[in-house]
Amino acid sequence: MYELDTLLRELLSLHASDLHLKSHRAPIFRMEKKLVPRKGDPLTSENMDQIKQQVLRTDYIRKTFEERMAVDFSYTLGDQEARFRSNLFYSKGELGIVFRHIPKVPNLYSLGLPTVLLSIADKKQGLNLVTGPAGVGKSTTLAAILNYVNQTKNVHIITVEDPVEFVFQDERAEVTQREIGIDTPGWRYALKDILRQDPDVLLIGESRDQETISTLITAAETGHLVFSTLHTRGSPQSISRILDMYDPASRGQVRLQLADCLNAIISQRLVKLKQSGQIACLEIMIKTPTIAKMIEQDEITQIREQMEKSAGYYRMQSMNQSLAALILNGMVEEEVAAKVSDTPKELEIVLRNQRALLAGEFGVFS
Repeated sequence: MYELDTLLRELLSLHASDLHLKSHRAPIFRMEKKLVPRKGDPLTSENMDQIKQQVLRTDYIRKTFEERMAVDFSYTLGDQEARFRSNLFYSKGELGIVFRHIPKVPNLYSLGLPTVLLSIADKKQGLNLVTGPAGVGKSTTLAAILNYVNQTKNVHIITVEDPVEFVFQDERAEVTQREIGIDTPGWRYALKDILRQDPDVLLIGESRDQETISTLITAAETGHLVFSTLHTRGSPQSISRILDMYDPASRGQVRLQLADCLNAIISQRLVKLKQSGQIACLEIMIKTPTIAKMIEQDEITQIREQMEKSAGYYRMQSMNQSLAALILNGMVEEEVAAKVSDTPKELEIVLRNQRALLAGEFGVFS
């Protein structure tokens, strides 16, 4: 019989990111993006039922699972103070569950993230989005930004998450973390109440619908620094996704609001390092007067080109520019980066231009 806490300790010892459990299969660990089965007997239905009883620890989690046949929650391995984001679900009538390890609250320097993110965190107000597919570290990047704010500013930070992932302790800031189902009955209630709780900085775990986006825009317009995530692959796509949430008659007004209150969009991927491990590569869009005008005039497709042109002065970068920097610094193989890029041919051009620039700077021509 497998014990859940024993398996989670094994995950930590292996430095794995995820643990997959389902009936009639041995436990599986995700290590550097690859699934690695554990040697041993398969889990039984009885195993999985015991694990279900162990993790359904609140009425909200139990009720949600009964209604939706799936539920998100957090799980703490108490003796090591290790936390996991988890999802319990059914597959072909059998229970399955996935645990993702949440590391300790990171900082921007330890993650090797661009220092331009500090200037984003230093803003007084405005909307900031971290975007990308699932599992690329969006929550980690946001946690690092909030950690910086917590350590440097006398402000009130409020987060609304389902579930709470990184747990913050008050430093210079006061941090209020509200978990759906434990601290508030649902997103609608949390979003309605949040502006009445005297926040300075807001983190909404995910912008999943028009109501959430409208709340974020209103908060940014009324003097709050706002952060959230979207499951989109780049800055232009993120803006288009937001606009698509509204009916055509409303989109012109929303474009004007975004042009006014949007600060930055950070689009993230993970890429494998040469030695071992992974590193985040980031597309960073900073709203400039030119980009604000593009949003107002619905010229969204021109934004990426403008980002590349403005990389030096405004410290923006495209995804290809980020990947090229990792390649030129000897951290990532060119073939690996090409698989991450949406436009590998353009990555080749960026690399060629960067190499030519470096050769010119050092007086080496070939």
